Amino acid sequence: MSAILKRADVVVIGGGIFGCAIAYYYTRNHPGKKIIVLERNEICNAATSRAAALMTIVRAKQAYIPLALETYQAVIQMEEQLGESLGIKKAGMMHVAASDGTVKELEQLMNIAQQFHQPYNYLSCGEAQRMCPWLKADEALRIAFLPAEAYCDPYLLGTFFARCAKQQGADIMQGCAVTEMIYNDGAVQGVKTSLGTIEADVVIDAAGAWAPVWAMYTGTGIPMAPVRSQYWITGKADIFPAHGPMVLLPDAQAYARPEGGALLFGIRERKSLYASPDKLPDDINHFVFSEDKGMNDLAENAERLARFFPAFYETGIKYYVAGFSGYTPDGQLVLGKVPGVDNFLLASGCCGAGIAVSGGVGLALAELAAGNEPVFNLSNFNVTRFGKIDPFSTSWLEKCAMARSVKRSG
Repeated sequence: MSAILKRADVVVIGGGIFGCAIAYYYTRNHPGKKIIVLERNEICNAATSRAAALMTIVRAKQAYIPLALETYQAVIQMEEQLGESLGIKKAGMMHVAASDGTVKELEQLMNIAQQFHQPYNYLSCGEAQRMCPWLKADEALRIAFLPAEAYCDPYLLGTFFARCAKQQGADIMQGCAVTEMIYNDGAVQGVKTSLGTIEADVVIDAAGAWAPVWAMYTGTGIPMAPVRSQYWITGKADIFPAHGPMVLLPDAQAYARPEGGALLFGIRERKSLYASPDKLPDDINHFVFSEDKGMNDLAENAERLARFFPAFYETGIKYYVAGFSGYTPDGQLVLGKVPGVDNFLLASGCCGAGIAVSGGVGLALAELAAGNEPVFNLSNFNVTRFGKIDPFSTSWLEKCAMARSVKRSG
């Protein structure tokens, strides 16, 4: 065994937004305890920095809502701590329903908004088009607007968590690769790294797309797969107001938000790209997400998108961004303890909502790591809910990829 480099109460594998948020809450709520976050590259440089970062609160999956609300609270507290603004854009979210099925879903969603005391109102087609000059809303049957919804710079949010955590005593080790999990007699005891062995009372697997690789050291199959999320950013134009709202178009399986006088938009393609976690390069910047920058996928969805965005065909695309999200077949996170394995926790399966729920995930895992009862109801996120699975099998990977292909929400 390599020399003991450090000892800690908690070690987190992965310096993405989940890992940094866990460190923030653990150091805030448990001063004097030692937490180490291990990141083999730079913090928040993989999925976090590539996210579209819609901080959606009101969702059909209601278990996400308390987690998202916590993120908003964390932002207020961290801005005060650092004396800086995160620059969150509280633009509001417009939901455009253009079929009987999506109208019903929208009405159910507004009932959920009411339950969670989130403001909303319905818009006429004319009001919607005035707010969004690029939007063709005349076919909409119902349009709702949630003014409290926001988006942010995801990298900045992740680094806010990290900076506050460091101020509070966290040790965030960049350029330190985990090489092995130390697992004996049903208990995780630490990790081996490129710099030496680190012993810990609790190890948290928050390694994003690579999380299943580390969990497998304990014989645990995490029920998720790395599935590509991709979006495009147009050139600037007058029809894209810098302070316009975010827009969800479930009938086109698309979303959009302002991006500095341009439009950022994403679609759900018919066949989502996936990868086996054990085949991914250590640095995601070396992975080719699309040889044609998603143009074939965009062409496949062009007609549905142009129904609501008629200027699409003559609008120039300036940037293409892609990354991996951890998708599960039911669109729910994978959080908490692993039955039968001591001292090991999971923070995985973000399903494209990782930025929005990061605060809640961080708080939940920090308290579990401290040996406390769950702060939130995590029953929907149980690692064993699909039984025993092989996270590297083609059939499983395809099942997870399909969850993104049929996704209609933000």
